Amino acid sequence: MLFGSMAHAGEFKLSSPTIKPNSTLSDAQVFNGFGCTGQNISPALTWTPGPAGTKSYAVTVYDPDAPTGSGWWHWVVYNLPANTTSLAENAGSANSGALPAGTVQGRTDFGSAGFGGACPPVGDKPHRYIFTVHALKTEKIEVPADATAALIGYMINANRLAKASFTAKYGRKK
Repeated sequence: MLFGSMAHAGEFKLSSPTIKPNSTLSDAQVFNGFGCTGQNISPALTWTPGPAGTKSYAVTVYDPDAPTGSGWWHWVVYNLPANTTSLAENAGSANSGALPAGTVQGRTDFGSAGFGGACPPVGDKPHRYIFTVHALKTEKIEVPADATAALIGYMINANRLAKASFTAKYGRKK
């Protein structure tokens, strides 16, 4: 059995030794900016191999509760090689060097590439942060270097064979 709790999508499973599903994110996964004072460290993630035909993976972190009308993309990683089944803690740092060769971090709604931690508005109910690994039927998603998370998400969905997710929460008090 893998570390942490599992979230199921058929036989495809995502887990984290850092975050348990339905738990509250720690200060390590909270953004450092926009009035938040976290460490902005992406969690370690581990998944089982995708279904037959998997040629690459993508990982996304999305907050559907952000008061934007379209949610908030906190992390978009794609073109992970098919033999990848984990990401180390802090792999989402822009300068970590922890991602496999050829992997791309897309621009998040913070305006830059790399992991951007939780930072909901003060006083909002706790937001949901959905961590998802996507098994893809293509080796590479071809998008411009400055593509939006929405465009990358469209290409992920167009090429997805399977996905596995878990959700964690975070809120700020007044």
